[in-house]
Formats: sequence, structure tokens, C-alpha cells
Amino acid sequence: MPYRRKEPWREVIRSRFMKLVVSHIRKAYGGNAILRDCSAPFDNRGTYVLMGPNGCGKSTFLRICALLEKQDGGDISFFNGELPLRQDLSLRRRITLVLARTGVFNTTVFKNVTYGLTIRGLQHDEIARKADKALAFVGLEQKKNQRALTLSSGETQRLGIARALAIEPEILFLDEPTASVDQENTEMIESIIRTMKKGGRTSVIMTTHDREQAERLADILLFMKEGIISQP
Repeated sequence: MPYRRKEPWREVIRSRFMKLVVSHIRKAYGGNAILRDCSAPFDNRGTYVLMGPNGCGKSTFLRICALLEKQDGGDISFFNGELPLRQDLSLRRRITLVLARTGVFNTTVFKNVTYGLTIRGLQHDEIARKADKALAFVGLEQKKNQRALTLSSGETQRLGIARALAIEPEILFLDEPTASVDQENTEMIESIIRTMKKGGRTSVIMTTHDREQAERLADILLFMKEGIISQP
């Protein structure tokens, strides 16, 4: 049976669209250059897909863009419309990254999704509403009381996406979101990404090494090779 969500995802409405501009980013580990003068504007709503072979630097680039790792050189700039934003806690709460292998807490699916909402100090009723909405969107509402550690790898990945969506990010970074899941869950995750695009309130910046997947999902396709980004 085809996977269907109950409703399109609706994120919080902001007065202006958040943009990200990456300029001349460099990163090396132990003298080994991973990123070499990477530049790219992420200034339109929709889905950006960065593709390239394993080990080419895609994940490092995503972590730097998500402000989880510091670049050696170059600049990461966020804008609200044309207004530059400080890289403070307020900004960090408007973006989030889902890793290729999602880590979960040893508690219920529902409590995993509520984590980010709880630390933001939301009221109990609002936390429950947002968590239920996110779980329904990814097709896990029937498993909300199940222990998260008992989920399959594909379900765990969808849980990670639900946890991210619950906080209503303006930019969602997805690092190889289907790299370790089966075909059924791959199709479900791709459907989730396509439906998010219809909502029009969150930009998705994702990586993949799968050219066919990139072409299915991308509004704008980027390619990384030997630490340099280009448009194929």
C-alpha cells in the first residue's frame, strides 16, 4: 500500500526567508585537506542536494553549515531576508542536522521526539501537539509508546527526521538520510522530503552519493569532488 501522510507539513511562518551563503570554506584534518575553497549560495526555498562519492567531504561540509564544526577558513553567513544574523543560540534553534545514523535515547519514541521541544521550554500541551504531528507526518504515530531502541534502522531514521521537524526548523540538513535503510523506508523518506517541499517553509540541504535519488529530489543539484563544490 502506498505511504500516505495525514497532512502536509506546516512549519512556523516567519516574516522573512532564512538564507545561507557559504564562501570559500576550507577544512583539513591532520594536514589532510578535506574541503578546498567551497562556496555555494542556499538562497531559495526548496531542496538542495549535494552529491558526490563517499569520503569526498560532504558530511564535513554539512556539519560546518549546521554550525556543529568550525571551518579553518572562509565564511558561513545566515540572513533573514537581507539582514545578517548572529550565530547565537537563537539562530542555532532555527536550524538542525539529522545524521546518516540517527542516535536515539533509551526511552519511548514519543519522548525522543519531545526532547528538543522540552529544552525550549514549551508548554506540555504544545509539546504533545507538535510531537504527535511530527510522528504522524513520518508515519510513526502508531509506535509513539514503543521503545525507540526496538525500531528498525529505517524507522529510526524516520524518528530522527520527526525529532528534527518537531522543532520546526527553517533549514533542515540531512546527511545521507537513506544510506543505511531498506528500499521501503527509502521511498518513505523521499516522500517525506518531497512533501516538505510542498509546505514551502523549510529549506532542505541534503547529501547523497546516489545520482538517481539526487535527480528525484533536487531543486538545485550540487556536486562535490576532492573537496570542491560545483554545479554539474
